[in-house]
Amino acid sequence: MQSGSESIGIVEHEPGDLTCIVEGGLRLRDLQAALGAHEQRFSLDPPGDPTLAECLLNDLSGPLRHRFGSMRDLVIGVEVVLPDGTRAHSGGKVVKNVAGYDLGKLYCGSHGRLGTAERLALRLHPRPASAQTVVTGAGRWDDLHRSALVPSAVDVVEERMFVLFEGAEEAVADQVSTLGGDPVDPWDEVRALQARLPGRRRWDGEPAPLVRPGPRVAYVGEPIERPWSALAERVVQALCNPEALRSPEGPCNPT
Repeated sequence: MQSGSESIGIVEHEPGDLTCIVEGGLRLRDLQAALGAHEQRFSLDPPGDPTLAECLLNDLSGPLRHRFGSMRDLVIGVEVVLPDGTRAHSGGKVVKNVAGYDLGKLYCGSHGRLGTAERLALRLHPRPASAQTVVTGAGRWDDLHRSALVPSAVDVVEERMFVLFEGAEEAVADQVSTLGGDPVDPWDEVRALQARLPGRRRWDGEPAPLVRPGPRVAYVGEPIERPWSALAERVVQALCNPEALRSPEGPCNPT
């Protein structure tokens, strides 16, 4: 089905397939508003209102990363502009697609070093019929992690652990009853805290102002420099000079 929302950057939306194609400049809030009319959503919730291209290039995510992953898990196709102005694309409009190189994963977190993301094909999810969050002690993470419960988000702030359950009303109520805890609605405050913390690093159990224990991510108060690896630099050079890939002295030459 061709969407009538092209004016806000939705190029195509297939509600039955739970996929859509969007322009990179589309704001996340506008996408969610349009999908809401079909009882669907894009399961990414970073702080602020970034564009979809910013979400990909800066590897943005929020509490829902616990269950639904990051942009590298939700982008099923991408059209990019390389540093020399060449357009390239990979993937397609279906979730199970193996066409071409996975440029979406390559560009995720590239911060524009590899070029720009012009269009993205996205995997969507139905809006849950019910959602409830409870707060409990942070020390219960290990028990929750080993349990059969399926939360959509788990964030630890100081000694508190916020746990979001989504799904059918009866299933949500059953999981909340099993875990226990007090009902809360903390996610606006949690995302605001995330936005104030400039550093992000791998979490290995040490204290941090905000911890997303499922994907092992900690947000901290000090900026963290992420070195650009030698391999990544070779990718940049190859994209800037594709002829180098075919040259005997090129970066892909095993000798």
